[in-house]
Amino acid sequence: MSYVQIRYKIEQASDTFTKGERKLAAAILSDYPYAGLSSIQDLAKRSEVSAPSISRFMTKIGLTGYQEFHRALIAELKDGDRSPVEVHAGDRHIEGDYLSDFLTKASAQMAIAGDAITEEQFNRVCALLAYPKHSIYVIGGRISDTIAAHLSFHLRQARRGVYHLPSDPETWPEYLLRMKAGDIFFVVDFRRYQKALASLAGLARNERGARVVVMTDKWISPVARHASDVLPVPIESGTLWDTYSSALAITEAIVTRIAEDNWAHTKDRIESWDKLRVTTKDSIE
Repeated sequence: MSYVQIRYKIEQASDTFTKGERKLAAAILSDYPYAGLSSIQDLAKRSEVSAPSISRFMTKIGLTGYQEFHRALIAELKDGDRSPVEVHAGDRHIEGDYLSDFLTKASAQMAIAGDAITEEQFNRVCALLAYPKHSIYVIGGRISDTIAAHLSFHLRQARRGVYHLPSDPETWPEYLLRMKAGDIFFVVDFRRYQKALASLAGLARNERGARVVVMTDKWISPVARHASDVLPVPIESGTLWDTYSSALAITEAIVTRIAEDNWAHTKDRIESWDKLRVTTKDSIE
């Protein structure tokens, strides 16, 4: 049982919760999966409910008890750190014509992404990234930085104040010092997660007052502990490599929505951008 399934069970059963169970659910979901990794006594203290109430809550969401809940969260954390060698263990899952089957699986992942991210959340993140008075800072992991680069490039076409942080941690203090309260720090982090990004997100939020948004997978990057918005996208392809097709599709949906909603400004900026780009290119050549 995956943690996302547990979270889904909590959300699905939320209408039946008592006042105390709602407090418990909020405590679990506000710091998942880490809240559930503590002892039942610690969780009871944090959520201000009794240990027996927690046990009844677990039964209500379909678990046998707190130990099963705890084991499931630990399994999810381990799953989120699997290497390509571990992912590829076992038989190949592609059937029939390779390309056709691979694209079918990718399309299915995109459909799942539409269920994982609500329209309300999508609209909220777009509004945050479009707000012109707040700057945007973007970074990704070793491989996922390609998604961050795609996001930052297209956002720069639509608005000013967009900065893509380099991978070198020695340069990060410069960008942290630029951040102002209310600025957006957008992090893309898929398994295997980079601890440095979680530390950086903590500094951005706690020291600079930035609002952190993270695009991650169903196992949830540690960056989520500092984030106001978490965008979980499916990445499992059933093959050696995780797939970022859903992440790219969601990224393109975000930047397209922002550009189209502010088309007059975007159009002027692109035209000015292209004029300067051609001029500088000619002068260099």
